[in-house]
Amino acid sequence: MTARLIAAALLCASTAVAAEAAGAPPMPPPGASSCSGCHAASKSADTPVPPLTGRSPAQIEAALMAFRSGKKPASVMDRIARGFSEDEIKAIAAWYGAQKD
Repeated sequence: MTARLIAAALLCASTAVAAEAAGAPPMPPPGASSCSGCHAASKSADTPVPPLTGRSPAQIEAALMAFRSGKKPASVMDRIARGFSEDEIKAIAAWYGAQKD
């Protein structure tokens, strides 16, 4: 029984590594899924809220930091960004920056 559990765990781990190596995006970091409630998943979407895909991680991080500090005016994003730590903002920016349309 223990050998089967170990084999299953190794299979799951190797499958995840292989999927990531093949270019499949890793799971979104905590907080990133909340962005999709307003931001469209596609660059071609016609919405008043700009999509995040297609932007560089540096652009996303800079915008979130500006919202967080109050340097960039917002109706909602300033409050949302203040809820994230700098590390969380960097992780979210890196993840969305890696997403392709």
